Amino acid sequence: MTSTRAPAPACPICKGAAKPATENPAFPFCSRRCQLADLGSWLDERYRIPAEDVTPDDDPDRRDR
Repeated sequence: MTSTRAPAPACPICKGAAKPATENPAFPFCSRRCQLADLGSWLDERYRIPAEDVTPDDDPDRRDR
């Protein structure tokens, strides 16, 4: 019998193989180093989530009193 185990997913930072979460506390990254590199990118605002500008007239949370 041959094992049909799926290949390890690629680390989003270095593209190396990342062991499964049961064996790797840094999953989906391959290591703590890559995990911290990703966190640093978020903190340096190199990653951004696109958003639409909201005008005051369109803002549902705005309350005129």
